[in-house]
Amino acid sequence: MIGSLRGQVLERWGDSTVLIDVGGVGYEVAVTPRTLAELEPTSAAFLYIHHHIREGDQALFGFLGRDEVTTFRTLIATHGVGPAMAMAILATYPPAALVDIVAGNDVGALKAVSGVGPKTAQRLLVELRDRLSLPMLGETGDGSAGSVMGAVREALAGLGYSPEEIRDTVRELGAESTAPAGDASTVLRDALKLLGARRA
Repeated sequence: MIGSLRGQVLERWGDSTVLIDVGGVGYEVAVTPRTLAELEPTSAAFLYIHHHIREGDQALFGFLGRDEVTTFRTLIATHGVGPAMAMAILATYPPAALVDIVAGNDVGALKAVSGVGPKTAQRLLVELRDRLSLPMLGETGDGSAGSVMGAVREALAGLGYSPEEIRDTVRELGAESTAPAGDASTVLRDALKLLGARRA
């Protein structure tokens, strides 16, 4: 199985395929338009690869970050989601935005993805809520409220929220979160719901 490729970009085809030379061998890799824009011909490239093998057919899907390939694998492990739909979702939303959408139960955002209808969007929200790991929580120390909130602050900062948004959300969560003590994942989900409601 191919897990990554490091080489030189030879060509870009359309808005979703790149040809990468690795030691004289050209690998055709499917990527999102956002990833393709970063891969200039003749430039050096490193991609995390999902090597998809099914019924005698093989395809390579390439990603700039480990979080993207992990999210792609989570998506294709979800009922009714194949590689094409998973790539369409990632082409529309990076992993951090997808976490936000799932935490906020935003059906409309998923319906904006080409090929995702209302029923599919609803099912994805239900299934991904358990499958899609919230990133960057790490260890939460002794499980105290302070260490949990510290982990949540770091996670929100990593997702791109401003210090003001994080401060106001954490203050509100201190009064409203229903998460068990030490449950940083649940606190983060509560935080994302609040932030999603404010930005709506």
